[in-house]
Amino acid sequence: MQLSNYHSHCDFCDGRSKPEDFVKFAVSGNFRAYGFSSHAPLPFETFWNMSACDMPEYLNEISRLKKKYKEVLEIYTGLEIDFLTTDYNASIPYFQQLPLDYRIGSVHFLPLTGEMNEQAMFCIDGSYADFEASVKLNFGGDIKKVVTRYFESSMKMVECGGFDIVGHLDKIYMNSQRFPEFDINAGWYKTLFAEYLRLIAEKGIIVEINTKNFRTKHELYHNMHYLPVLKQLHIPVTVNSDAHYPDLINDGRAEVFRLLKEIGFVATCELMGGKWNECALM
Repeated sequence: MQLSNYHSHCDFCDGRSKPEDFVKFAVSGNFRAYGFSSHAPLPFETFWNMSACDMPEYLNEISRLKKKYKEVLEIYTGLEIDFLTTDYNASIPYFQQLPLDYRIGSVHFLPLTGEMNEQAMFCIDGSYADFEASVKLNFGGDIKKVVTRYFESSMKMVECGGFDIVGHLDKIYMNSQRFPEFDINAGWYKTLFAEYLRLIAEKGIIVEINTKNFRTKHELYHNMHYLPVLKQLHIPVTVNSDAHYPDLINDGRAEVFRLLKEIGFVATCELMGGKWNECALM
């Protein structure tokens, strides 16, 4: 089993420890590769995104760690970049010109107006109470409208490109599933998700299997139900823990690797020597 992780958050964003603490855990766990993907700056400040003014320090710190630990660990510099609109996403010059090894494209916000501030955004993450209140306030309580908007935004993200990995591609179901009228097996949901997956397959983008809630809630993002569909579409996958704490960098990985083998996957995508390669499941 490849010991690696490319989705992680340190204290440059909402992670709970310094970058070197994560590296030390990776080294002690005999990791081959470790990537940092702090939440990228937004046009507005949030408590969990990096500020643009901290970007030089972030890049310098990861560069320092690369040199210090080069004999024992491949360290990579990445960002998790939000898709907001076709004018603000991973493909814009600001993010493309940064000296990054890889980029994760994710959707956490759905803009409600043309304004670029946090109050004008519908956040799909966070607590269920906040999510439910926002669905009622901004979408008349119609969860189908929210989910449809999420997939529309996600498909625009893929069309714009500029990133290597789709982050937690169906994270919308984390809170949506608690609505009585939501059903992950409903025809309308399957149609939306299938269309999204076909576009990803067409573009040849890597999809992460996000294990963040696997042990606590037995949930993966994307949902386990759709793993066979990714295999059928020949979509390349990588397994990431989305760790915010150093001791969780490998959380759920062994269990998911076993699941992948049971389904028939034969490889995962790994950064090796700075390039993405398919590495056989062992």
